[in-house]
Amino acid sequence: MPDFPQAVIAGDPLHPLPVLHLLGEPFVSVGARRMEVPRSGKRLLVFVALRHGRVERLSAAGSLWPVNDEARAGGNLRSALWRLRQMGVPLLDTDKYGLCLRADVVLDVDAISRWATRVIEGTASSAELRMVPRDVEALDLLPGWYEDWALIERERVRQRLLHALEAQSRQLAHRGLHAESVEAAMAAVCAEPLRESAQRVLIEAHLAEGNWIEGRRSLDAYARLLDRDLGVRPAPGLVALLYRAAGPGPAA
Repeated sequence: MPDFPQAVIAGDPLHPLPVLHLLGEPFVSVGARRMEVPRSGKRLLVFVALRHGRVERLSAAGSLWPVNDEARAGGNLRSALWRLRQMGVPLLDTDKYGLCLRADVVLDVDAISRWATRVIEGTASSAELRMVPRDVEALDLLPGWYEDWALIERERVRQRLLHALEAQSRQLAHRGLHAESVEAAMAAVCAEPLRESAQRVLIEAHLAEGNWIEGRRSLDAYARLLDRDLGVRPAPGLVALLYRAAGPGPAA
């Protein structure tokens, strides 16, 4: 099976559409062919793609080249568009007043967000549900980009993915797919170790498989992390979850 992003994005191999990859350093692919985006056009392409619709030329130029000189900003915009056209793959539709991502360009982050929505809503197919990301850090949107519009979108995607991983773990456990359930929970924990809901799902995944000791180890590791980083203890409800599953037995 291809790795997680490719499995989610996969389309018709005989008629591949251009894919704009924003998870990691931006690039474009068509089938197996990878094309680098010209530096001068990269920010423009990403800015327009993340707007998910038509962007006015003046707005794009002013946001990306805030030089207090409309003529100069407009020149920078035209130069960036020319560089993008040299790639030989149409990516943007443009007219005199605006521009937008072409309808036939696949955006990797949109494909993964749609997967996450289906998982959260419980409408994912069995195959989709078993697509467990192995490296959540590789799904970070535009790492190293610090523009406000990039930071906001990065956090939105991260939260969506974390909620999906937690929902995925619970649904896999319900189907008796315990190994995958633990993997999905661990992916959420690795992405955000201090996130209580992720830690809860991991403990639940261990308990669903009947592994109380593994659940206890996870709780102990979380308690050490909280004490080291925040100087607090796990929530009582999280501790109670573990010991309710243990039934009669030794006290904590």
